[in-house]
Amino acid sequence: MKFLKATAAVVTAVALVGVMGAVAQAAPKASGTITYGLWDSNQKPGYVACAAAFKKVSGVTVKVEQIGWDDYWKKVNAGFVSGQGYDVFTSHLAFFPEFAAKKQILPLDSYIKRDKVVVDATYQPGLAALWRDPKGVQYGLPKDFDTIAVFYNKKQTDAAGISAKTMSSLTWNPTDGGTYEKTIAHLTVDKNGKRGDEAGFDKTKVATYGIWMEGSGGGDGQTQWSFLAASNGWKVNDGPWNNNFHYDSPKLAETIKWWHSLSEKGYMPTFAQQQGVSWNDQLAAGKVAMATNGSWMTGSVFGAKNDNFTPALAPTPVGPTGKRASMYNGLADNIYKGTKNPEAAWQWVKFLGSTACQDIIASKAVVFPAIPSSTKKAVAAFTAKGIDVNPFYVHITGKTTFLFPIGDKKSQRNDIINPVMDSIMSGKSDVSALVGMNTAVKALFK
Repeated sequence: MKFLKATAAVVTAVALVGVMGAVAQAAPKASGTITYGLWDSNQKPGYVACAAAFKKVSGVTVKVEQIGWDDYWKKVNAGFVSGQGYDVFTSHLAFFPEFAAKKQILPLDSYIKRDKVVVDATYQPGLAALWRDPKGVQYGLPKDFDTIAVFYNKKQTDAAGISAKTMSSLTWNPTDGGTYEKTIAHLTVDKNGKRGDEAGFDKTKVATYGIWMEGSGGGDGQTQWSFLAASNGWKVNDGPWNNNFHYDSPKLAETIKWWHSLSEKGYMPTFAQQQGVSWNDQLAAGKVAMATNGSWMTGSVFGAKNDNFTPALAPTPVGPTGKRASMYNGLADNIYKGTKNPEAAWQWVKFLGSTACQDIIASKAVVFPAIPSSTKKAVAAFTAKGIDVNPFYVHITGKTTFLFPIGDKKSQRNDIINPVMDSIMSGKSDVSALVGMNTAVKALFK
């Protein structure tokens, strides 16, 4: 919706009327300059545009800074210690619980109540609740969401005689891998031109892998194996903030065992081979035929099209449950508790959570905004670029998503889980190690 016309003195208070729900109460006028951090370079232009639109309606200047993932989180945490953190920063469910527990970010409830912001009903179902702590305190307004699909090189599938219809109807099981494994095998080619499903295939001299690994996946396996395990009937715990973890489940063990077997067969690089190597670069270079990853990578992958790489998408395979699956994650923005301008920071967060900004983000065709109407505009923007993103969106329409595993003590859990998962995927341990890992994780909460 368009903003109501108002004087500069009250425009900030009413800027989100109709966008977020009911008419807002009068709020203090925001002013000055604030800083905003994010890690994704593909999204920076959209948020620079949002900052320009926000300044027009509020008078507040937002300085947008983008830094790569690892350095970004180092800076965020260093800012908490030094007192010089971003006023507002893009947050992640993997880290937000610790920020909230350590009181490093501002709760939003008083602002939400004052401005009569409608939260849950504004966004895609379930997203807003992810940004509440166990006591129901809200710390963020959803900005986007993501699901998982299969990126593949259409030139290679065409050459292998695999149609788009086949790619869109793959099935998987942990016993023989189903048509998913058959496709992976057929797309794997050694340096002598032998395919993975042909006699004489040399797994020690692979020219093109059928699928990429991208690390062990840690405790959530978001882009690597989570969709397989979920389609096999596994769940990491009993819901958000629940500490009853199920890493000892036979459903997970057989999934990880099958996944590792792809490396043993030569269809997927080994753990050592993939370290420090970018999966999307390998895809564009023809070194791998397909890779599973998140919707946030769509623009980057399709932008890498070249003479040997025609990017395409397929949905995740249907598993033993009879359904496909995808982890459902969503980002939001947190306000640093030490901000010297909390009112401007809140108005910016509120603007980021509105259609005014999310429609701008939708037009860039980079991610899926969290507001349903903006989501549809993003789908249309991708379509206009010739990109069929239904393999991602099908999980929303088909309700085949499951939530990102949010909970306490993420750092301590990672310290236990990551070495075990790395050991399994490097072949140093077998999947029986998952049982002890699960016991150690549960012990953190006793």
